[in-house]
Amino acid sequence: MINIFRNYNPLTIFWLVILLFIMRTGYLIYAPENVQLMLAEPFMRSILPVSYAKSFSPALSMMLAGIVVLSQALLLNYLINQHNLLGKPSFLPALMYVVVSGIFTSFLVLSAPLLCNYLVIWMVAKLLNLYKDEDAKSTGFDLGMIAAVGTLIYLPFVYQVLVVWAALVVFRPFDWRDYAASLIGYATVFFFIAVYYYLHDSLNNFHKIWLPLGTPLKDFTAFDKYDYFLLIPVALILVLGLFRLQENFFKSYVLVRKTFQLLLLIFIIAALSFYVRPEFGSTHFLLCVVPIAIFFAYYFLYAGKRWFYETLFLLLLVGIIYFQFNTF
Repeated sequence: MINIFRNYNPLTIFWLVILLFIMRTGYLIYAPENVQLMLAEPFMRSILPVSYAKSFSPALSMMLAGIVVLSQALLLNYLINQHNLLGKPSFLPALMYVVVSGIFTSFLVLSAPLLCNYLVIWMVAKLLNLYKDEDAKSTGFDLGMIAAVGTLIYLPFVYQVLVVWAALVVFRPFDWRDYAASLIGYATVFFFIAVYYYLHDSLNNFHKIWLPLGTPLKDFTAFDKYDYFLLIPVALILVLGLFRLQENFFKSYVLVRKTFQLLLLIFIIAALSFYVRPEFGSTHFLLCVVPIAIFFAYYFLYAGKRWFYETLFLLLLVGIIYFQFNTF
């Protein structure tokens, strides 16, 4: 299967859709009667012209999530091939995004972190332009606004501001105005939120938006004990991908090297921000899917022994589907 997606053939999208369907059908057997979709953070409850939470049937929520995942996979694939990050065009980034975004059953329904992945992909696209931009202030301002919009949807997205600063460190010579521009862009969005609060005589509640950021660390219970079995092949592929990347690191273009450094930082920052909203559970780690999918794609594109990487990928797929059909 991997060799099919190693080629840049538009007909491969057909197989991608089939795989997307297969990986999600098992969820419907043990799905709850209704699935709650949190449209935004609580502080946006009075601002949105719709109700704060919507209740969907599992089939509808899964179908909507599948459409979102497919569109995100194709967007990410286009972005990676446009900047030639992997060295040659393929559909492996799209394949890996579809697979990694379906690892856990909680990933299979529509959620705020899943919607935020549109913003993550958009941020990566803009961050890649930082390397060639003569003036990064406008890009930094845009990135700050994107991070703020993501915060309105899912509060832990606030830490993506650190990603913007990390990108400025990696891609640009130091200029304090670039960092200030990103903060101004972020503050611009929340300035209008503050104005809304002021006009509705609730400005004294504005500071409560940031209270969850001070949440003390608690026992980590996002994953079930059986979920860790699925993380074994994920960790193995990720480590193999990092080793493969290390082998070719200094043979790559400067932009490619800097981009993979940034992707690793995106993964670390997204993973460590889980404590802000622990009630979201494992769905938070959907924010890590974009960098993981790219590292996976890099490994499978340059892996040498076909029997090994095909078997490894098959084990990952079988494990994902098996745990969907078994609730233990």
